[in-house]
Amino acid sequence: MSETKVEGLSDLRGEIDRIDSEMHELLMRRGDIIDRLIAVKARQGGGSAFRPGREADMMREIASRHHGRLPLDTVESIWRVIISTFTYVQSNYSVHADLSGGDSAMRDSARFHFGFTVPLVGHPTPGAVITAVGASGRKGAENGGGDLGMIRAGFHAEDARWWERLAAADAPKIIARLPFVERPDHPAGTPVFIISNPLAEAAAKDVAVFSAQGAGPAPDVSGWTALGCDTLGQSEGEEFSLLLSAPGDWDAERLRRLPGGGALERIAWIGSHAKRFEIQ
Repeated sequence: MSETKVEGLSDLRGEIDRIDSEMHELLMRRGDIIDRLIAVKARQGGGSAFRPGREADMMREIASRHHGRLPLDTVESIWRVIISTFTYVQSNYSVHADLSGGDSAMRDSARFHFGFTVPLVGHPTPGAVITAVGASGRKGAENGGGDLGMIRAGFHAEDARWWERLAAADAPKIIARLPFVERPDHPAGTPVFIISNPLAEAAAKDVAVFSAQGAGPAPDVSGWTALGCDTLGQSEGEEFSLLLSAPGDWDAERLRRLPGGGALERIAWIGSHAKRFEIQ
């Protein structure tokens, strides 16, 4: 009668070593595919290196299927760094971060979502970030439009109407809102917008973002939340200025038809992003 072998520590460590080797091999194979991807894009006339819609789909699938002892925080960060680093390998870019609200939280967010390979450049105001991203321009036909910017979502005392700088047609636009996987106690939970020079393709369009202004005090828009429209930033003076999010298929006229929307004299679409994946 044969005895059942009892696995020991050396057996388990050997299995871990084999898995680690396989993971490394797969990452190197992924790098080889990026080389082929660059060649295909060159033959087809180029294209955006940034793919916000595809990234959102990947993160949604990963978060949905994850289970087991490994924390989702770790899995999310690993995949974010893989995506961001391979995008950098495909077309070098920097991330310009608004540090006006504090250095620590923004740097934590940048490193969680972009890792350490992608260069991080700090700026004192959101406006400085927008200027830097706009000036980065296109670095080649295969590039996604230059660098990325990272701005805390909402109001900034130092640059209270920063979203107005995104209104011009050729100005940078919002392409993502991070963290994508939203949950309590997220290790990089500071809500941030990612901006880039306008993308001709690959945008995620679940949520539209608008800049809106008008004379006098801001209208009461508290009832808009039930319709899927939220106020993310507000500044008042002789003229009010609002940063609004709405369903992705909304336009300026839809906003004006809301109760109190007639007070919105100027409305500009300033980007869109994927709906975040919420975990309770």
